[in-house]
Amino acid sequence: MPDDAPPIDVPPTSVDLRAEKQFIINGTQPTRVVIRGIGPSLTPLGVAGALPDPTLEVHDGQGALIASNDNWQQDSLQATQIQATGVAPSNALESAVVLSLNAGGYTAIVKGAANTTGVGLVEVYNLK
Repeated sequence: MPDDAPPIDVPPTSVDLRAEKQFIINGTQPTRVVIRGIGPSLTPLGVAGALPDPTLEVHDGQGALIASNDNWQQDSLQATQIQATGVAPSNALESAVVLSLNAGGYTAIVKGAANTTGVGLVEVYNLK
């Protein structure tokens, strides 16, 4: 992980139907972030019951959907941008988006594709 991309601390969460994590962007300039929904790569770390295929949604403070992803490499432009950050997911089934966000509150939602359940992790990296 690059030294200038510290994650915002969001603990692993068991995903029954969906997990929601809220975060706040401060400042007067847009902040570039990578948001990841992690599942399969948790298994080698000893996490039992990892979410096999996480999907990711990002909503603004009013609840409007501003980004979504299932399988981070599905969009070649996003995949290239995510790889360039140095924090790309290690498993192709995991989800990620790179966004420039204005100050405000946001919600990241991780769910299992096809309504699967398991343990997932939401990570938000500030790319500065």
